[in-house]
Amino acid sequence: MESASQDINLNSPNKGLLSDAMTDVPVDSAASARTSVPEGLTLAEEEELRSELAKVEEEIGTLRQVLAAKERHCGELKRKLGLTPLDGLKQNLSKSWHDVQVSNAYKKTQETLSQAGQKTSQALSNVGSVISRKLGDMRNSATFKSFEDRVGTIKSRVVGSRENSTDGLHSPSGAGDKPPQDNAPF
Repeated sequence: MESASQDINLNSPNKGLLSDAMTDVPVDSAASARTSVPEGLTLAEEEELRSELAKVEEEIGTLRQVLAAKERHCGELKRKLGLTPLDGLKQNLSKSWHDVQVSNAYKKTQETLSQAGQKTSQALSNVGSVISRKLGDMRNSATFKSFEDRVGTIKSRVVGSRENSTDGLHSPSGAGDKPPQDNAPF
């Protein structure tokens, strides 16, 4: 009987699953008669205990059969409703995630990370402001102005020589003439 080997331990991760490893061991009254009577028990008390043990084992077998029938019926109902094991898994994961989100540890972690994010954002903003200010200061420096003027001169020479070569009015030998200076930085 397959339901006789069913795990009914409600704390077991295998509850409700059939297990081939778990089997009932019937009490053999003939074998027990060959053993000595435990101390403090009379032969009548031992016989009464053995009878009670047999009844309890029979009840356990009956309960296993009932449980197996109920599980089959539950499976049929789920199948008729279109509920799959995947649906059950999704529901369990959703409930677990909800439980995590309402836990104190999650809330504290979320709060800490939020504060860290705000502080990081503020620090990056400050760094950006400092860099922008330093670049502005550098652009206003005499060295940068001199560099900017030189780049402008080179640009106007390059642009001027291109215009001269495309117009055909000036010869390439006229490239030594100083072109008008453009004060635009680039």
